[in-house]
Formats: sequence, C-alpha cells, structure tokens
Amino acid sequence: MGESFGTLLRSLRHAAKLTIEELSHASGVSVRAIGDMERGASRGPQRRTVEALADALRLGDEQRAALSEASRAGRPRPVAAPVAGACELPRGVGDFTGRARELLLLDRLAVQAGAAAGGGAGADTSAGPAMVVDAGGGVALAGRGAAVVAAVCGAAGIGKTALAVQAAGRLASAFPDGRLYLDLRGMDAVPVPPAAALAVLLKALGMPDRRIPADEEERAGQYRAMLRERRCLIILDNAANEAQVRPLLPAEGPGMTIVTSRRPLAGLEGVHQIPLAHLAAAESATLLRAIVGDRRAAADPDGLAQVARLCGNLPLALRIAGNRLQSRPAWTPGQLAARLGDEGRRVESLAAGDLSVATAFALSYQQLSPQARRSFRRLALAAGPGFGVPLTAVLAELDPFTAEDALEELVDLGLLQSPHAGRYRFHDLVRLFARARLAEEEPIEAHREARRRMDDWLLEVATVAGRWFEPGYGAPPPGWSSLVELGSRQAAEDWLRLEDQAWLAALRQAARRGEHARVVEVAEAMHWFSDLWMHWGHWPEVFELSSAGAHALGEPALEAVHLNYLSWAQTYCLARFEEAEATALRALSLAEKAGDVRQQGWSLTYATWALWGSDDPAHKETALGYARRAAAYLLESGDAEGYAHAALSVASCLHRLGRVEESLEHNLHMVALLGDPAFGGDQELITQALGSALDGAGADYLALGRWQEAADHYTRALERLRTRPIGRSMALSLIGLGKALARLDRVEEARAAFQEAVELYESAGDGVRAARARKQLDEAITGTRTAR
Repeated sequence: MGESFGTLLRSLRHAAKLTIEELSHASGVSVRAIGDMERGASRGPQRRTVEALADALRLGDEQRAALSEASRAGRPRPVAAPVAGACELPRGVGDFTGRARELLLLDRLAVQAGAAAGGGAGADTSAGPAMVVDAGGGVALAGRGAAVVAAVCGAAGIGKTALAVQAAGRLASAFPDGRLYLDLRGMDAVPVPPAAALAVLLKALGMPDRRIPADEEERAGQYRAMLRERRCLIILDNAANEAQVRPLLPAEGPGMTIVTSRRPLAGLEGVHQIPLAHLAAAESATLLRAIVGDRRAAADPDGLAQVARLCGNLPLALRIAGNRLQSRPAWTPGQLAARLGDEGRRVESLAAGDLSVATAFALSYQQLSPQARRSFRRLALAAGPGFGVPLTAVLAELDPFTAEDALEELVDLGLLQSPHAGRYRFHDLVRLFARARLAEEEPIEAHREARRRMDDWLLEVATVAGRWFEPGYGAPPPGWSSLVELGSRQAAEDWLRLEDQAWLAALRQAARRGEHARVVEVAEAMHWFSDLWMHWGHWPEVFELSSAGAHALGEPALEAVHLNYLSWAQTYCLARFEEAEATALRALSLAEKAGDVRQQGWSLTYATWALWGSDDPAHKETALGYARRAAAYLLESGDAEGYAHAALSVASCLHRLGRVEESLEHNLHMVALLGDPAFGGDQELITQALGSALDGAGADYLALGRWQEAADHYTRALERLRTRPIGRSMALSLIGLGKALARLDRVEEARAAFQEAVELYESAGDGVRAARARKQLDEAITGTRTAR
C-alpha cells in the first residue's frame, strides 16, 4: 500500500520548501484544511482540492498522479451507489488503548461469520465448526448460516463506539463487501425508529429511495435479503432497547453486526454479549501518556495517575483531560489534577446518574470564548441528531461567520463532533453537560426565548421550503431572506430532508404551545411535498397534529381538509385502510356541517381510495358510490383537478366491478373532456389526468379483446404519463401495452414494454409486482406462440 494522502502531501510540501500558510496562499485551500489533511483528519479530499494543491506545489505528471491516487485511496469505498456520507465509519483514534480481550473476541466472531458462511476471507474452517469464546470466557459452538451479532454494552463514555470502530478497522479484509455505521440515537427523546433506520441502511447498501418499501416488515425483509450473501460489517451504535434493534438484525448470512448500547440488551436471543468496564488504572495512564507524550508523562507520573483517577478511568474523560494537557504545554499533570479537583462544588450540581465526566467537560468549557460558550449552552436545545451554522446562529444570536468560528472552536476542544463538512453533533454526555450549563448560567426566560426563536425560524423555513412543491407558490416570495439558501426545488427538498427531525420537533412544540394556526400552516405547506417523500414515516403524525390544530381553531372545513390529508397518510403510508376510510368519513361529516361542497367531494375521493385497499366485493360497490358522489360535488364546486380525480375513480370502480363497457364509455368521455383546453385547471395535473384516462380506456379495450385500440390508447397514455413520471402508474400502462402488442404478434415490442415495467416496479421496491410482470410476459409470449 502506498503512502497516505497526508504523509505524501507533507513530504511534497517540504520538498517544495513551503509552509502550510504559504501553500494555503498559493492554492486557495485553507490552513485548517491543509492541516487536517496532513494530520490524517481528512484522508480523501475532493478532486478540485487535490488539483489546486498540485498546481500550487508545481508537481510533475508522476507526482500529480500519485497525489490523486492517494486521495482516492483515502475515500471510503461504499458497497454500491450509496448516498454521499451515508453510514460511513467515524474516524478511529490512533492511540486506542486497552480492550485487548474484547478485540480478540470480536476477531473470533468475525472468523465464525466466515465459517458459518462456508468459508471466506479470514475464515479457517479446517478444524470443523467455529468455536466462540463469550465475554465470560465460555466456549460455544456456532451454528452454520446464522448471522453473527455482538452487543457491546456499558456506561456512557466507556468507549463502546471506539471499540466498535477499532474492530471495524482491524476486520476490513474480513468484510470485503463493506462496513456500515449508523447512530440509532438511543438517548434522544425520540430514538431513530426501526423503519427509518432500515431505510438508511438500505440506501447505504445501494437501494435507491424510490425502491425502499413503505412497510417496516418489507424493509426488514429487503435488508435481510441484501445481507444474505454479503460479507458486511454493520455497526449499530447507541441503541435504545431491544425493540429498536430486533428489526435491524439479519437472520443469516456471512456478515457480522456489532450493536452498542448503554443498556445490556439482554432480551436479544443468540447475541454475544460484550460488557465493557472502565479501563484499568495502568491502561488509563497508558492512554494519557499516548496523548501527552512520554516526556511530560515521565516528568510527573503521580500527577498523571491522579488525573486518571479523577476521570474515573473513563475513556472519554481521559481523552478530554489529555487534550487539555496537550494544548497547554506549560501545565503539568499535577496542575491539571488540581484543577479537576477544584471543580468539586460545580461538579456536585452536575453529578447525576452516570454523568461522571462533568469535571473534564467543565474544564474544556472554561477555555471557550464567550460566543462559543453561548453557542454550546443553547445548542443543547436543538432537537435533531445534528445541526449546522444557520441553526447555531439563530440560537446564539450570532452572524453566520461568528457562529461557524464558535462551532469550530467547540470541535477543537472536543465538545462537538463534525461528522461531515458543515454539520455538527454532540456526544450524549456532552449534550447533558451543555443542558446543565444552560440551566445554571441562563435564566429560564432566556431558555424559552431561545427555543421560541429556534422553533419560529425552523417552521418559517420549513413552510417556505414546502411551498416550493405547492401549486401557486414555488420560489420564496420576493424580499424573503433567511440564513438558508432555498433558490431551487432541490435545495428546498434537501433542507427538508436534512433538518426533518428539527422542524418536526418544532412542529410538536408549536402544537404543545397551542399555536394551532402555525401548525396548520406548516402541514398545509407539506401536503404536496409529502407525495415525494412517502416513505418518511412521520406524515401521519404531521397531519394528526394539523387536524387537531384545525379542530382547536373551531373551523370544521379546515379540519376536514387536514383529516383528508391524514386519510391519505393512513392509506398510502400505513396501509390502514379501514381507519383511512373512517377518517375520510369524519372529514365528510365536518365538510357537510360547514357547507363546503368541495371538501365533501375530496372526502369522498379519499374514502374511495381507502376502499381500494380492500378485496371485499361489497367495498367495491361502496367505493363506486363514493366516487360518483365525489365527482358530482367537485364538479359543482368548480374544482377541475378534483373532478378529474373523482371521475377517473368512477371509471376505475366500474372496471373493478367487471362493468367494462360502462368503464370504457366513461373513460372515453374523460379523454375528450380533459383534452379540451376549455376544461381549465393546472395544465401539468390535467395532462397527468388525461394520461390516466387514456390508460383506463386501454385497460377496457384490452378486457374487451380489442387489441389494436388497446395498444393505441396505452401508447397515448404513456406519452402523457412520461411528462411527470410516477413509476407504478407507468408500469401498469406498459404491462397493458405489452399484452396488447403480444396479441398483435409484435413480440419484441411487447417484450420491451414488459421489461420496462419490471424495471419500474423494481426501482419502486415492489418485488411482488415485478415478479408478476415477468410471469405475465412469459404468459403473453407463450400464448402468442401457441396461437401460431
């Protein structure tokens, strides 16, 4: 293996006789960034950065190529088409100390994983089934094929994550298909739900968003299937409990999963428990010595031992204390020990539960600038797993540049982590310490004002971002300004996804404060965006909050609107069809009470869609009645798009009931109506509706055996549907087209249509329908050959 990027860059800079500052000036790359590269904190910079450095160093072709290769080698290699930054391993520590017994056990478990799979990298099966030594020293026979799972448990700051990451580094060659890391945020008020965790892991394994199923069990099944043949190491960090973890554990395969948690997770069966204790005194001293250097450690060994004792031999506390010594060359270990001891009275107010590292945190906190201290305290109010400069600026009342400086200062002192450029997060213990500092140093009125300011900002940005997707809105209004750039639909979508936990928490808080109009406004802005992110999992909660808010406002028509949104979420996000129908009928009752004809129509439309999830024949008749009433109401109210939805639902209900001639007549009427420019409505939405009408007519012609007319209408439908592709709608048209073409003996064209449908289903994560489409292709082609 060649030199690391940092080592090579340093040697090239020295050869060019340039200081870091001079190289920064010549290349335009910051001093901090170059320093991070040379220290190994940034191991794989991007191509443009590498080119700028190479130009500044005046490298020849050979040296330039070597530098580029080193940068590529330093970048993580995902399994397949991952999202940038998804599930990357955190950076390990070069001075990892102790845990030899636990690392050996994890090594053996990795061998067991290979043996259970019938061999593989790092696996030696010549002696028979793998023997496993558990944490208590016992030996167990590994069952072949079962996935290997280890649960690393212990107190906060004990080094669980560090051990897991260190093991991942050692075991890289044993797991050639990838090593993934996911923080389950078990200590948050709302830990990561299993469904959300599965979505992240599936995406990291290469599955596109559009293929990820909505249902948690289906996601778990896809996840298990993807890991069945892959030698992957999965680290599930900071788990809350057994219920959160169970869906994330593969049943079989050659991989290995390491779960870390403060809790023992004793309820998990077939899991190798690895409890972590505090470091031994000698190991603590070794860790401190590695951080501060042998010379200073040898000059005051008693002081170093006292520092280790005051830190409780807790790795996180030891590292923070060691960093203080490293950054203060004039201090002796004894002087640091004295300072830690002087924190006694303040520490007593912070000593709760396992918060035994508060003395070390307090010492780092004292070194901060006033702006960084205020940022640190108030960031404890942030609800999401991470945050950026804009949120910090709002909370701490700083301009963005000062806020960024404060965040970097906190990173430098070990009080924040920066997993990705521009994003920051707390360690659990540090967040608790920050909350304590906030409670002690700022009056409760200041807390409330800061939280209100943060929530107002989050909800304002969320509303403006959501309206990018709402007809009649789009870009932010003239004169609107914020710390966030929302100049495009993509930027709006990125922000809503990145800050989802933050704005959702703000929405919950607004509901608790009784800000009902605000809650309704935000949910209304999210209505159209929700169609694009159906798998998020929180839409039922969002629309439950807005429905309750509208009810509290005493506005029945508004409550009906948001109950309809909730019915949509229950149908398409939760597949709870009976509940969705009941919700839509509640909305109908309210709309009738308010005399709102338009919402009566929409309520009946949502009720129709809910019943499509049922196979009960009686429900099909009921759905037809709903759809007809909906169409009448929406026509009366002048809602062109709504009428199109409801009228097409009538045709669909007729077809489902086997009344194909009536369905065809209805669909052809809608084709003519929607194709008339005088019909009105939003042109993009009406074009989609026209595509659906043509598709319905194609299905009717197909059922009647009129193959050429079916093919013609499906072809015309696809021309419209492709203007705003919705995968499953297009797939149905393609299958119908394929069947018609096969009957017309246009076999290759039929095959191409079926194949495109299969690909669309697969991309949507619908394996059942994809398999059905393949079977339909075989049947169509076989039927054609038999007819010959």
